[in-house]
Amino acid sequence: MPELSSADHGTSPPRVTIPRSYNAAHDLIQRNLQAGRSGKIAYIDDHGSYSFGDLAERVNRFGNVLAGIGLAAEDRVMLCLLDTIDFPTAFLGSIQAGVIPIAANTLLTTADYDFMLEDSRAKALVVSEQLWPQFASIVARHRTLRHVIVSGTDGKGNPCLCDLMKGVSPYFEPASTTCDDFCFWLYSSGSTGTPKGTVHLHSHLIQTAELYGRPILGIGEDDMVFSAAKLFFAYGLGNGLSFPLSVGATTVLMATRPTPEAVFQRLREHQPTIFYGVPTLYAALLASPDMLKREEMPRLRVCASAGEALPADIGRRWTELLGVEILDGIGSTEMLHIFLSNRRGEVRYGTTGKPVPGYAVRLIGEDGNPVTSGEIGELQINGPSSAIMYWNKREKSRQTFMGEWTRSGDKYIETADGYFQYCGRSDDMLKVSGIYVSPFEVEGALMTHEAVLEAAVVAYADADQLIKPKAYVVLKAGVEPSGALGEALKQHVKDRLAPYNIRAGWISSPNCRRPQPARSSASSFAERKVRG
Repeated sequence: MPELSSADHGTSPPRVTIPRSYNAAHDLIQRNLQAGRSGKIAYIDDHGSYSFGDLAERVNRFGNVLAGIGLAAEDRVMLCLLDTIDFPTAFLGSIQAGVIPIAANTLLTTADYDFMLEDSRAKALVVSEQLWPQFASIVARHRTLRHVIVSGTDGKGNPCLCDLMKGVSPYFEPASTTCDDFCFWLYSSGSTGTPKGTVHLHSHLIQTAELYGRPILGIGEDDMVFSAAKLFFAYGLGNGLSFPLSVGATTVLMATRPTPEAVFQRLREHQPTIFYGVPTLYAALLASPDMLKREEMPRLRVCASAGEALPADIGRRWTELLGVEILDGIGSTEMLHIFLSNRRGEVRYGTTGKPVPGYAVRLIGEDGNPVTSGEIGELQINGPSSAIMYWNKREKSRQTFMGEWTRSGDKYIETADGYFQYCGRSDDMLKVSGIYVSPFEVEGALMTHEAVLEAAVVAYADADQLIKPKAYVVLKAGVEPSGALGEALKQHVKDRLAPYNIRAGWISSPNCRRPQPARSSASSFAERKVRG
C-alpha cells in the first residue's frame, strides 16, 4: 500500500511512495475491506445504496465479465456511463483486470464518439441505456470494437451489464500491474481540434488523493461527499471515486444533469459534509429561489470549486449565506486533479490559492524565462500525477509535457505573499491599446452586478479593426435587457477596473444561443462559458 513519506513529518515537499508492484483498483478496494468497512455504505445512487463489500464483489464480477469476453491486459474499453454504481464498477473492474478504461464525456456528439472509438481502438464499449442512441449508428463500422454492453434494463439488442454480472464468479485475482503501467485514459477537450486521449498511470489516482484529498480537503472516513461534476471529468473522478475510496468515505451519485433543483434535493436529502461544484453552478444556486439557508445544511463543512476560476463575489456570497468556504482551485485532465488551491481557513477569494503540497509551479514569460513577481506568465506544473502523453499525438505531447514540467495554457500572476491570480487562457488574453487585458477580470467585475448571472468576454474588432473586449451577459431571471442596462453595466465595470470600452451582447437566458462574434483567440473561451 502507498505510504506518505515526508508529509507525516510536516516537511515539504511530501512524496507518496508507491511500491513497484501495484494495482490502483485493488488498492482502493482492499484498503477498505482490510479496515473492516465491508458493511459500510460506499455509494448511494438514484436507485439504491451499496456497501464497500458490494462494490468489491461488483468490481470482481466485472473483471470476470471482461475475461469471459476475451479482453486481456492492456486492451481498452470505452465507458460512456452516467453517474450510477455501474461507473465505479466498470472503471475499477477494468483496472483491476489490467484492462484500460477510457472514461468518455456523456455530453458529446455521435461524431465525437466515432472519433474516440477509432482513435482508441477500444475492443469493448460499456454504455448507459439512455446514451445508446448516440452510438447506435456507428458501432458496426469499427472493426476493433468486438463487444457492446449496456448499463440498464434494455440492451437494445446488446447484452445488459446486470445480466452478464449475474452469471460470473464474485472472486477475481487482480492483474499483476506496476505503478508505471498504463491505467486509464481521459479524453481532453476537443475545442481546439479533435479530442486528445490523455494517458494516466496506476500511481496517479492515489497521488492526487494523498496530496490534495487528505491535506487540502481534509477528507476522512466519516465524510459523505457529493460532486455535481460528473465522474467522467478528471475533477469528478477524484471527487467521487479516488478521494472517498482512499479513506472509506461515502459518495452520493446523481445520474441527471446538475440543475439547481436536482442539486438542492441531494444536499437536503443526504446532508453531505463535502460538496464539489463549478463556478457556473455556484452562481446558478445562489440565483435560485430555492437557495439553501444556513440551518438547512448543518453537516456541510467544506466546498470545492474547479473547472474555471471562481469569481470573488460568488465565493463571498456563498460563505455569507452558508458559513462554508469554497476552496477554489485549478486542475486539468493532464494533471488529473487540483494542483493549485485555496486552503481551509486561508481562503482568499479572487485567487486560486497556493500550490498543493507535492506540486511545484512556475510562471513563464513569452521569452521562455520565468517572470518577475507581479508579471503575467504561463502557468507550468511539476507534479507526480502528470499524464505521460496524448495518445497518437506526438507533436502536441511534446508541446505540453516538457520533461518534469507540464504546460497548463493558463495565464497567472503571483502576488507578493504567494497567492496566484488567474488572468485567462494563454490564447484568450487580449491586447487593447497596447496592454494585455484579462477577460476573466472583466467577467469578474460584471458578475458583481446584481442583474448578472453569467458573463463571457471575447475580442471584438471595431470599425477601425482595433481590438476591444466585448461582453456577452446572461441576466438573472426576471431582468429584461435594455440599452440603459447595457450602459449601466459598462459603467459598473469602469468603476471597478480601467475604463475599458465594452460592447454589450445580450443573452436573455442560459438556454439561448448568443450571436457569433468576430473570430478571435478568445471566442472559444466564451463558447465554453456559455455552454456551461
